[in-house]
Amino acid sequence: MSDDHSKDDELAGTEQPFVQHLVELRDRLMKAMAGIAFFAIVLSIYPGPAALYDILAAPLVAHLPKGATLIATSVISPFMVPLKIMLMSAFLMALPVVLWQLWAFVAPGLYAHEKKLVLPLVVSSTLLFFVGVAFCYFFVFGQVFAFIQSFAPKSITAAPDIEAYLSFVLTMFLAFGMAFEVPIVVIVLARMGVVSIEKLKAFRGYFVVLAFIIAAIVTPPDVVSQLALAVPMCLLYEMGIWAAVLFIKHTQAPDSEANGEAKPD
Repeated sequence: MSDDHSKDDELAGTEQPFVQHLVELRDRLMKAMAGIAFFAIVLSIYPGPAALYDILAAPLVAHLPKGATLIATSVISPFMVPLKIMLMSAFLMALPVVLWQLWAFVAPGLYAHEKKLVLPLVVSSTLLFFVGVAFCYFFVFGQVFAFIQSFAPKSITAAPDIEAYLSFVLTMFLAFGMAFEVPIVVIVLARMGVVSIEKLKAFRGYFVVLAFIIAAIVTPPDVVSQLALAVPMCLLYEMGIWAAVLFIKHTQAPDSEANGEAKPD
């Protein structure tokens, strides 16, 4: 027998019956749901669903005409909208718990070099998503609402509907959160060998055009929000190329390192 077959497999002894996998998956899902429920209970006590909506609406209210407020056009909107925001906030706060349970479920089936790949990506993708949401809330919203209100005629009193505002906020949060995942996508594509580093560098110009097209589709039809999404995407693409070179170097399989394979130029 060859030396390769005589060596013990890293995963030897880790195989589990299918039913046992299902039981473990159920337990992991229950723990993730328990984490979300815990944060939902905490948020329901403090600061409370109504206060959470006030926090979410603060960037818009700050740019409304004096005395103007948001309105509810549905009977149950004042109850359902704050409740949805509370659940959304609880999920975001529990996201590290959810991802940890996902990681704990798949980790036993991964080789050592694969664990080096997955865990940093899980952590960094979570952080980048939060950074994208925070960038949207603290910077983009203020600029967008000020820009929109500057075009409003004096004869019009703005009174946005709270459900429409929630839909707008969720769309923007998702757009910016996903846009900030660009480096992760670049790293994964390069690490899996789908695209080489050289091709990623050559694609720069096309990506700039693609970033502005995406920004024009997912953001409101104003220059401020489109630039606020497209420019960070371009910068993050460059960051992703730089990070991919380092990531490939430090997460190669042992055989690849020995043979000098999969090393970037």
